[in-house]
Amino acid sequence: MNNNSKLKIAIQGGAGSFHEISSIFHFGQDIENIAFDSFAKLVDAIETNKLHAGLMAIENTVAGSLLPNYALLKDKDIQIIGEILLRIEQNLMALPNQSIEDIKEVHSHPMALQQCAKFFKQYPHIKLIESDDTANSAKRIAEQNLKNIAAIASTRAADLFGLQVLNKSIETNKRNFTRFLILTNNNQLKAEQTIQGNLNKASISFSLPHEQGSLSSILSMFAFYKINLTKIQSIPIIGKEWEYHFIVDFTFNDRKVFGQSLDAIKPLISELQIYGIYEKAEKYYHSNKLDTNKNKLMEVDSLQG
Repeated sequence: MNNNSKLKIAIQGGAGSFHEISSIFHFGQDIENIAFDSFAKLVDAIETNKLHAGLMAIENTVAGSLLPNYALLKDKDIQIIGEILLRIEQNLMALPNQSIEDIKEVHSHPMALQQCAKFFKQYPHIKLIESDDTANSAKRIAEQNLKNIAAIASTRAADLFGLQVLNKSIETNKRNFTRFLILTNNNQLKAEQTIQGNLNKASISFSLPHEQGSLSSILSMFAFYKINLTKIQSIPIIGKEWEYHFIVDFTFNDRKVFGQSLDAIKPLISELQIYGIYEKAEKYYHSNKLDTNKNKLMEVDSLQG
């Protein structure tokens, strides 16, 4: 942006969180990340245009879709302008001069604990304690000088809070990725995306009459226009039992043809909402490779790798 002020970016969780890491990878270091303790507050801040943009996790290759976050997108005056893929690497950390044999408890977000369950089978003496956030767990250990307690978090969190990493990359599944959406209600950012981006992906939602074959008809229409379906997610319509909103992601080669496909399905659907047309992420970042001291910000790998 042609603006002397820093971009203000909404993230969930604080310094050292995976949201913050993704934000720095995408926007660079010369930004101000504003932390929120819930995704609902984050989305509200973006919609009211109090901040330039925000990042929101939407799905993980191990845990699946974050259904509440999909629901937050509906009927909001915000737009998806991009996506970020982050390889999640979980690390065990504690105050310096301790070994894993000294650790009695490990605190972290439930998803992080789940992702590292196999590692802790080797250490039955360690009790796993759920907390609100990975990075906040690390911060609490440092601020309260908690000995014999460890956290699972990013290496950036360890660096920020002066903790010693006892074991790196302890997650069970090494193909553990989180997809983050870049959201905004800022007209200048929307315009820059339109000018600069290779717009080849879209996220939309719609509802259908409760009739046999209604969804199949819609998907067949997209197939006719050679629009590639990459994800479909359903969320219940409150007050209408067994009826659903469908949230669908597509990729396409021709934006004009994609527009024609939307025109073709409009008579068959209701409540069409276009969440965003943006550039598909072709590469991913490693969460353990963010080194802000050395400006090592652009370490990426191809999704084919």
